[in-house]
Amino acid sequence: MGAGFGVILFILASIFSVIACANSSEIGIGIGIGFEDVFNVMDYGATGDGLTDDSQAFLEAWEAACNGALIESPKIYVPEENTFLVNPISFYGPCNSPTINFKISGTIIAPESPDVWNGRDASQWLGFEHVDGLKIDGYGVFDGRGQPWWDQSCRYHPQLKQCTKTAPTALKFLWCKESSVRNMKLINSAQTHILVKDCNNFRIENLMINSPGNSPNTDGIHIQSSHSVTITNSQIACGDDCISIGDYISNVQIAQVVCGPGHGISIGSLGKGGNYVQVENIRITDAFFNGTTNGARIKTWQVGRGYVRNVVFENLKFNNVKNPIIIDQNYCFVRDACKEEETGVQVSSVVYKEISGTSTTDIAINLNCSNSVPCFGISMQSINIDSAKSGKQVTAHCNNAHGREVGVFPGPCLQHY
Repeated sequence: MGAGFGVILFILASIFSVIACANSSEIGIGIGIGFEDVFNVMDYGATGDGLTDDSQAFLEAWEAACNGALIESPKIYVPEENTFLVNPISFYGPCNSPTINFKISGTIIAPESPDVWNGRDASQWLGFEHVDGLKIDGYGVFDGRGQPWWDQSCRYHPQLKQCTKTAPTALKFLWCKESSVRNMKLINSAQTHILVKDCNNFRIENLMINSPGNSPNTDGIHIQSSHSVTITNSQIACGDDCISIGDYISNVQIAQVVCGPGHGISIGSLGKGGNYVQVENIRITDAFFNGTTNGARIKTWQVGRGYVRNVVFENLKFNNVKNPIIIDQNYCFVRDACKEEETGVQVSSVVYKEISGTSTTDIAINLNCSNSVPCFGISMQSINIDSAKSGKQVTAHCNNAHGREVGVFPGPCLQHY
């Protein structure tokens, strides 16, 4: 695992070197505070004491920057060394300018009590809708303070009469184009940390996402109905998928990501409602998985239709991962009791290349494909996965999976053409 740890150290060094530049970047922001294109939330009544509700100040600063006089690139500024309590709110576009910058250098915290969401959308803390050219940056922190939500989650506390299945996503980006989130830290979201939905050309870079491994449904990043999304140079620790890719997705690039704890990087689940799935052109490279439930996973429901195609998993390192490589086309409501269906989501043209590490279970490669709609065009090259347990051997299990493999251990597994 020396090479694996080399990858994680390189990625972490890259992340921290970027964050180390924060001080010099903040000097640039400070110089611009007096300029008319900068909208400091403190000038709109924010106190930054972590106790007073600063929501209205944020909304007024947004209104002035987004809908005020035409400025080429307005900047909303959240200053460092301050903590801002912000209730659930949405920032709406379109804005008058082609780009709008949200420079967050301080800490933004969510309300501590779930009661604040009574009568509001419980699925969201902060939302951005119909905002094109949004650039969030500034080395600040979003703290979802999710513990009270986790304590009443139906997943872990079904005995509670008022347990909750839905909890707030920290940041939602809906119906956007040419936008990005960079150089931020997100911690303890009540549920998913970042949702990108119905967006085109969205970039996520240099993020640190952190919530406990046992926090329910706290995905790091979820992408849905979006195209041309890039996620790079980020460290994600959470209680669900580090990154999950939903339906109606194309042209996703994920690179230099450290995942763990968490459930790995997942395509799916897809097709649960029997819909026609469309997922293609996904590339996941240079990722390190540390103590995760899964590594590279594709998961589809039997009742679904459509396709997952042109997927690449390359240069992945696993350390103590339960299911390093897994395709499950037979997902249903009762695990391990799925009846054979005539339908299925077609999984094809999937490449696994330059992958190594250790598995905590006996089956390191598990491709459980459908009898009705088998997997085809699977390519495996230069794979070496050993057991994390001294003296143990790992195996590969393939069912209805067709393709070619070269230099694969454990193997062989695929049904060759």
